Amino acid sequence: MKYYITKKIDATFEQAIDRVKESLGIEGFGVLSEINLHDKFKEKLNVDFRKYTILGACNPAYAYKAVQSEDKIGTMLPCNVVVQDLGKNVIEVTAVDPVASMMAIDNPKLAPIAEEVKRKLTRAIESLHNGVESFGLV
Repeated sequence: MKYYITKKIDATFEQAIDRVKESLGIEGFGVLSEINLHDKFKEKLNVDFRKYTILGACNPAYAYKAVQSEDKIGTMLPCNVVVQDLGKNVIEVTAVDPVASMMAIDNPKLAPIAEEVKRKLTRAIESLHNGVESFGLV
C-alpha cells in the first residue's frame, strides 16, 4: 500500500506553495507549520538541497474527532504535505495517506475519520492545476 497521495504540477515553487495552501483551505485544512528543509539543511549542515517544504496541515473538525476516539493520535497529527522542486518548474506535491498511517493503530473508530480525511486531501492534491491561469493569478 502506498503511504502517500501525489501529483506533479508545472509552477514555480512559490506558486505551488500558495496553490497548495489555497487548495487545502478549500477542503477545511489550515497550515499549522511550515518547515523549509532547503534553508534548514543549509543552516545546520551547510549543504545545498532542492527546495523542499513540509506543510503541517490540520482540519480541526477531523482532528477533534480523532482525538476523541484515540487520545494518543496527536503523535500522528498534523497531516504532512510535502512540496518539492524537481527542477525546470516541475513541482511535486505529496500528502500523507491517513488511511495507511492509521493502519498502525488498533482502533476501528479511526477508520471512517481517516477515510474522510484521505478524500479531502486527495481532492486538494488533485485540484492543483498547471499554469497560473487556473487560479486566476494572471
